[in-house]
Amino acid sequence: MRNYPVLKLRAGREKSLLHRHPWIFASAIDKIIGTPNAGDTLLVLGADGMALGLASYSPNSQIRARMWTFDAEKTINTRFFSEKIAKAITLREETIPITSTNAMRLIHGESDGLPGLIVDRYNDILVVQITTPGIETHRNEIIDVLSALDGIKGIYERSDVDIRELEGLEPVSGVIKGKAPEVPMTIEENGLKFQVDLVNGQKTGFFLDQRDNRQCLRGLVKGKSVLNCFCYTGAFSAYAFAGGAEKVLSMDSSDSAIEQVAVNLALNGFGDADSELMTADVFTALRKFRDSRRSFDVIILDPPKFAPTIAQAEKAARGYKDINLLAFKLLNPGGLLFTFSCSGGISRDFFQKIITGAALDAGVDARIVAQLSQAADHPIALNFPEGSYLKGLVCKI
Repeated sequence: MRNYPVLKLRAGREKSLLHRHPWIFASAIDKIIGTPNAGDTLLVLGADGMALGLASYSPNSQIRARMWTFDAEKTINTRFFSEKIAKAITLREETIPITSTNAMRLIHGESDGLPGLIVDRYNDILVVQITTPGIETHRNEIIDVLSALDGIKGIYERSDVDIRELEGLEPVSGVIKGKAPEVPMTIEENGLKFQVDLVNGQKTGFFLDQRDNRQCLRGLVKGKSVLNCFCYTGAFSAYAFAGGAEKVLSMDSSDSAIEQVAVNLALNGFGDADSELMTADVFTALRKFRDSRRSFDVIILDPPKFAPTIAQAEKAARGYKDINLLAFKLLNPGGLLFTFSCSGGISRDFFQKIITGAALDAGVDARIVAQLSQAADHPIALNFPEGSYLKGLVCKI
């Protein structure tokens, strides 16, 4: 065992680690023995001195350390990362049909045993997001492993997210290795094509986690009128037309997103379809539709993150209830509501309670006909339930 600095837990605070949860909060720590820097590896000991594993150190975060491994005899080196990455890629190969898409998440942070590392593949380009000092410290080893993957011609970094500031890290973006991504780049998903902007787009360029939910929608919209709220670049809208929807209204507050909806619809042969594009605040527009008695057969609500943490959950709940109540009022008899929350601070049970309250206040009789989650390339480790961030319901009135 190497001579690592030591993190010793307070008495009674090792329970979560014994259940293999990867986070150690500041309040659980008795003392740090040694003078570690941010990102250094620590040997984690229980209050009784028992070795519990190795963790990376985050001195600026309330999550003070994140477990690399629960085997204290391991060494955190290139081989360690190579094995973790290979295991993650094998999982994708075994669960996602190779013909379904050329864009997917390869590494999903804690759920793949690499806290703070997101890696998405878009054809021959990898987009990397690093959010913890531990990954930052080992970035060279990780990039070496990633650049050796078959078919990869470039690696681009999108570590430009707010969470880095909480970890004491500066925002970073740009080419790490190889060629720069085309702007825009065209990807394929379930027989459809989409232009994505890996440099300036939201997240790492595309909402890969909604792939299966878009396919679900596709099978339920034939001959129907569809309202796609918070549509971003229109992936749900393209799937709706592919499923035989009669007409689709796509709405977003961003002019550039709405312009990209038109491009993506045309790219898939739906340029002449009955498509309405609207730049508007969704909350305001839904109220106007209610007042004008406009209605739809299917409504999609896929809003941005209202509650990143539990502390913001109650306030966010009002926003979720408001838009869902309005959506229920706008549905035709027998209509379907596809409603989502990507907020980590909103649990699945709490989200369902919010939607139940919205239906009651809207005066509709509704039933859940499907419960939706993130796609298989965003796995949920059983020891890390926080990884289950995307909640979705299909409700029929």
